[in-house]
This record gives sequence, structure tokens and C-alpha cells, in this order.
Amino acid sequence: MINNDVLRSIRYMLDLSEQKVIDIAGLASPAFVLGRDEVRAMLLKEDEPGYVPCSDEVLAHVLDGLIVHLRGREEGRPVRPVEKRVSNNVVLKKLRVAFELTDADMHRIFVDPGFPVTKPELSALFRQAGHRNFRPCGDQLLRNFLKGLTLRLRGAQA
Repeated sequence: MINNDVLRSIRYMLDLSEQKVIDIAGLASPAFVLGRDEVRAMLLKEDEPGYVPCSDEVLAHVLDGLIVHLRGREEGRPVRPVEKRVSNNVVLKKLRVAFELTDADMHRIFVDPGFPVTKPELSALFRQAGHRNFRPCGDQLLRNFLKGLTLRLRGAQA
């Protein structure tokens, strides 16, 4: 899925301002600086003038910052390095951690938008890439997860 779509979905689901997106990205690594104009350009649709693609680095910082924002920083543990490559599986894992979702929560989130996923399918998404039962997360699956999570967080507003 396009990183910009994920960023827009997260922003909408949590009703974040551009400044809050910048602040959250900075929580992952204080050395990472993101400008307001850069965020504004990444939130535009592809066909709008001024659109800038969201890099894996920016999305990784936002996702890691979201974990710190929602769960707090673990004291005594070193700051984890951000991923160089962000796949749909990584997005799914990071959102699961950030929102502290159980398997039952995950199933409900997929069922709500009308996209049920079985337990084996769900567990395959969270396996290591080299595992024989690993399953890559497709765009449609991630899109439905984001939609279900938005329904859960925003309720009837979505």
C-alpha cells in the first residue's frame, strides 16, 4: 500500500493535526526532524499539486512514534532503530503494538468492515518473513484493517 495512504489513514483515525504528526514522528528519534510543509505535501492526494511521496523512513518514524505516544517509552531500554523498509506486514505489526490489540480485537477489526480473516491467516501475517507459514499482507487486507480500526476508534463518525 502507498505510504501516503497509510499516513492519511492514521491521521484521520486519530484526528491528528499536522503538528501532532510532526510531534509523534519526533518521539521515535529526537534527531529526526520533519517540517510542516513536508507533512502537508505528504497528506495530499497523488493528483494534487505539491504532492510528495512519503518515504519508508518517515512512515517508520511515525509508526514508532505512535507506539511511544500511545503506550509510553520503556524506561531502561534503548531506543529501537527504525526500519529501513516498511512493508504492509510491518505497518500491521506496529499498529497492533501501538493499540495493544489482542487476536480477538484483530478479528473484530477485520469483521467490522466485512473482511473476516481466520486465525491461521492472521497468525501467518505476524510470522518472520523466512518462516514457512509466513504470508505477506496485501494492500486490500491492510486497507480493510485500517478501515476497521478507524471504525473502532471513531465509531459512527467514520
